[in-house]
Amino acid sequence: MPAINTAIVARDAVHQLARRENWAQQEAGVIVVFAIVFVVGVGLISLWISKLIKKRNANKAANVA
Repeated sequence: MPAINTAIVARDAVHQLARRENWAQQEAGVIVVFAIVFVVGVGLISLWISKLIKKRNANKAANVA
C-alpha cells in the first residue's frame, strides 16, 4: 500500500480553499432577507418578554396591595 504524500494533500486543500468565491457577496438579496427576518424575530421575542415582565409586575403589585 503506497504512502500518502501529505504535501500533495495539503496543496490540494489549500487550492480548494483559495478558489472559493464569496457566496454572500454574490447573493446579497438572500443575506438581506436573513437580516430582516432576524431583526423581526428579535423584535417579536423582545415584545413577548416585555409583555411577560409587565404582567408579572402587575400581578406582584396586585398581590402586595
